[in-house]
Amino acid sequence: MSRRSLDQTLEITRSIDRARSPADIAEALLFTGARFGFERVLAGTMPAPGSTRSQQLAHVLLADWPDEWARRYFSHGYLFADPAIRRVRAVGGPFLWSELELDCAEDAAARRVMNEAGEFGLRAGFTVPLAMLDGAVAGFSLAGERVELPPAMRGALTLIGSYAVARCVQLASPVDAARRRPPRLSPRETEALQWAAEGRTEGEIAEAMGISEHGVDKHMRVARRKLGTRNRTHAVAEAIRLGLVR
Repeated sequence: MSRRSLDQTLEITRSIDRARSPADIAEALLFTGARFGFERVLAGTMPAPGSTRSQQLAHVLLADWPDEWARRYFSHGYLFADPAIRRVRAVGGPFLWSELELDCAEDAAARRVMNEAGEFGLRAGFTVPLAMLDGAVAGFSLAGERVELPPAMRGALTLIGSYAVARCVQLASPVDAARRRPPRLSPRETEALQWAAEGRTEGEIAEAMGISEHGVDKHMRVARRKLGTRNRTHAVAEAIRLGLVR
């Protein structure tokens, strides 16, 4: 790693260390990753095979994925067909998604997941498998439409990903959660999150709640702000983890 890369890595790890919410971490990561074409980030521990949608979402630590893609991904059980997740479970080294071509060529379900991800601007990515101290396995991914990652930066992003996941785990720990206290959500904000946790679209949530889609968006925006998250998927994950919805 060059001196410049080291300085950049130390700078972002300091930003992550100062983060007080997952949204802060995502912002720091994407600010750094933008120079390589990364526009999205996702991190989480691996749920057990056969886990329900809510159980899968509870394992999400960091999410800045397109909401519609995340809804489809978890509703259709794509996590168990995703070739990147299979690589993560094997806990090998970090990899570019372009290295999954052989896996996709031999597996129609895996190919479908990656092709559909591309429809949402997630055509290229870099994933870091991580073995946790408690025996759990986690994955950290950065993605975008077009990515150019110099080989020399793979090590730096691996270190940054490890640090980001560790900080997310720390923020989600019972001690830290108790210190931060769960936010007070209104009944309508909680209801909107509950429907979202069940995989409903904005239109379906609006119909169930008897309000407009604009009203749903307003409730979700306030809930995201209170939970310290950047999008619907991560708001639902945080709400499940804090016991605010099931």
